[in-house]
Amino acid sequence: MKRLVLASNNAKKLKELGALLQPLGIELIPQGQLDIPEAEEPFPSFVENALAKARHAARLSGLPALADDSGLCVRALDGAPGVISARYAGEPRSDERNNTHLLNALANYTDRAAHFVSVLVLVRHADDPQPIIAEGNWHGEILTEARGADGFGYDPLFWVPAAGKSAAEMAPQEKNACSHRAIAMQRLLAQLGDL
Repeated sequence: MKRLVLASNNAKKLKELGALLQPLGIELIPQGQLDIPEAEEPFPSFVENALAKARHAARLSGLPALADDSGLCVRALDGAPGVISARYAGEPRSDERNNTHLLNALANYTDRAAHFVSVLVLVRHADDPQPIIAEGNWHGEILTEARGADGFGYDPLFWVPAAGKSAAEMAPQEKNACSHRAIAMQRLLAQLGDL
């Protein structure tokens, strides 16, 4: 498997996942490059949405497909924003508005524990009866104000205690060594090797 369709048009996600797959010689092709529209994400769980996106991309491309459904889960908010992390403040999607909305939602909470979740699903074809599914979690807490200029999404608000900095203050290679997506990718690759 040398080519995979990424069931996403998110350029930053493509860059992050592409860097994780590059050592294996796997080319990651964004679905938009193949004129594949984004799939619906109507499900309440990351795994269901990732599976739907992977099958959609594989069906329309005829190639194996990789999908990532990820988001931020905040303990004090009962797991919100969760699967609607990218649209937490509504449409159109805006990292800045999502971050402001999150800070407002947490204004009266002292418990700021949170974790990023990434569920990766790889299907070899659209009707693959045995999709490879891997999950990664990255634990931290939500800051009271943004810090750092790298990363995307909630990275400027996500404090990583082990690193002593926000996810947006981490260099890309540092983040790729410990993030939720990196953990999920390691687990996915381990399963891929078993097949």
